[in-house]
Amino acid sequence: MNPRRSTALFRLAVAMTLATALAGCGRKGPLDLPPSAAATPAPEQQPAAGPGLLASPLGTGAPAQPQPAPPNRPFVLDPLLN
Repeated sequence: MNPRRSTALFRLAVAMTLATALAGCGRKGPLDLPPSAAATPAPEQQPAAGPGLLASPLGTGAPAQPQPAPPNRPFVLDPLLN
């Protein structure tokens, strides 16, 4: 193989490895809400709920149940984020 060609392939491999490694960089934590999610609906659009009850997504008037947090399972690449 030509030495220039092998050098070019080596540089391409290094560049692709760096690009892949940098593509994984990020912030550990929950995702940010989109700007439209921060807006509250107008009062006339809010569903009516009885006294002491929160409106459920299905509109049945049943008390809303909080979702349990998912278990924190470690991932192989977690040490790179810390």
